[in-house]
Amino acid sequence: MNGSTSTERYIPMTTVKSGQGKEVAPDIYSFTIQFVNVCFVGTPGQEEGWVLIDAGTPKSAPKIIEEAKERFGEHAKPRAIVLTHAHFDHIGAIMELIEEWDVPIYAHTLELPYLTGEKNYPIPDSSVDAGLIAKLSPMFPTEAIDLGSRIQALPDDGSIPFMKGWRWIHTPGHTEGHISLFRDIDRALIVGDAFVTVKQESLYSVLTQQLDIHGPPKYLTPDWVSSWESVKLLEKLKPLLAITGHGHPVSGEWLANNLAILARDFDKMAIPKHGKYLNN
Repeated sequence: MNGSTSTERYIPMTTVKSGQGKEVAPDIYSFTIQFVNVCFVGTPGQEEGWVLIDAGTPKSAPKIIEEAKERFGEHAKPRAIVLTHAHFDHIGAIMELIEEWDVPIYAHTLELPYLTGEKNYPIPDSSVDAGLIAKLSPMFPTEAIDLGSRIQALPDDGSIPFMKGWRWIHTPGHTEGHISLFRDIDRALIVGDAFVTVKQESLYSVLTQQLDIHGPPKYLTPDWVSSWESVKLLEKLKPLLAITGHGHPVSGEWLANNLAILARDFDKMAIPKHGKYLNN
């Protein structure tokens, strides 16, 4: 494990496959869609309702909707959808979900151009790693989508609508407007892709879900300076539980040790040795 000597770790999704999920806290449910995780935040049966974090891969809406019904009841509907960023694997089902639920969507103001049809993401860089997913990444969609008036900027004060006790933290690098979500009372962290717990460039690692800490997926990260600063910022929060956009949720000593190592050695562990965005 990238220099960590600790054998303690919290991996509630070790046996979870695509289309399955796991409660990682009484009000946090992580659901795996193919190779990405979405989160349901809220306690079943409570009047304040729940919020969906991210919107999975294309064509995954039926699975997300069905899982929501299993957790929150037949008429389950979130109060809102919050996006950590707008890459295709985090917004893939958004159109179908808002047709079903008709709820507001929130993202960082710097991410809005990618959600209002104004700006496309850079083409993924296949040269950053020898892994098969990295090599196939130029085929991934990078075009902006247009959510029109449904998309709103998150409040400037760091609060998150319908998520009492949580705050959003700007963690740019993987995208300009990337955010992570943090709850101070129990130091729970929903990371997005600021760091992940699987080598996302490797098809073998993704299929086996081999646990390891990594920076953001290399092929879709254009700003490595900001990415490192974002990891340092998250490490300073000393999270006790982290749900990443890719890979297993982790906590305790494993999280503390490995996140500290990543923050310290990000240049060796995360930044690719070559790539067209290295000077950004």
